[in-house]
Amino acid sequence: MRILLLLFLLIPVAAFSQHFRKVVPKRGEVISTLLVRHGLNPRLYEREFVALNKPLLGPRNSLRAGKTYRLPPRKSEAQLAMKKTAAPKAAAEKVTAVKKHSGQTALLFGKYGRPSASDQALRGAVFYLMSGHGGPDPGAVGQYGNAKLAEDEYAYDVTVRLARVLMEHGATVHMIVQDPNDGIRDEGVLLMDADELTYPNLTIPLGHVARLRQYTNAVNRLHGRYGKAYQRMITIHVDSRSAGLNTDVFFYHHERSAVGLRLAKNIHQVFKRRYLRYQPNRPYVGTVSPRTSLYVVRNSYAPTVFIELGNIRNSKDQRRFVLPQNRQALANWICEGAIADYRGK
Repeated sequence: MRILLLLFLLIPVAAFSQHFRKVVPKRGEVISTLLVRHGLNPRLYEREFVALNKPLLGPRNSLRAGKTYRLPPRKSEAQLAMKKTAAPKAAAEKVTAVKKHSGQTALLFGKYGRPSASDQALRGAVFYLMSGHGGPDPGAVGQYGNAKLAEDEYAYDVTVRLARVLMEHGATVHMIVQDPNDGIRDEGVLLMDADELTYPNLTIPLGHVARLRQYTNAVNRLHGRYGKAYQRMITIHVDSRSAGLNTDVFFYHHERSAVGLRLAKNIHQVFKRRYLRYQPNRPYVGTVSPRTSLYVVRNSYAPTVFIELGNIRNSKDQRRFVLPQNRQALANWICEGAIADYRGK
């Protein structure tokens, strides 16, 4: 009896002796960015964070200013390995289930489904599309009223719209960053998540360079399949600058890539014409410039254009991003420039 009593008394000590780090979020921060800032992968720790702090969270698990939150304890290597293999497996099972019915392509486009080619303007062209950030890294985050706008969500929505319209013109398209359940969304505020994967079905790493290397390797592995075909990579981002700075869409290319420069200029010309038509009283000031320091621009085998859509923190740019018809227009204009480039190849 004495032994049993001693064991019983020891159980609470073992169960409740765990130490939790306490943190205060920065202004405008969400759970995923808070975890990243403290070295924790949101994919592995976000659910536990919510369970630990549920009474202190606001609507849709938002962080409250001035509150102190507990971080989940860092897990052992064995525990992390189990979680990392479980998440991709679940996502893969979901993708496989949809493949049986309507194909993985339909999954990527959500309610819009798989596109059918309306013409063959891009037949023979191969595009690699990469939206910025994703997985544990939401990229830049802007405050929009009481909501948060995350770069990766808006870049992804424009990218997947671009994929669909390119396919409508007969192009072969590879989405390098893929979300297993979002598809094209017509909501204004796109809710943040961290479940994006790298093609074909890889968990996106937390480290910045590791993530970019994974993306670029996916492009480069595919590149060899198509030999001398017209192959281009387009990566889409949303910039983060001073909230007072309204920016137009601008473009980067490799300084030694003549074909990358030509694609950037062709898309740029479309934007100039469209701005002149729809906003005649406001000059378009988007630019085309070399920037070889960008990892994906420097290391992708396919000639690459890096596109910044605007400033996620600027109220005027935000009003453009939250309108789905504007996101579709961006995709259409990029596609129009790609068609012009392909015809002049």
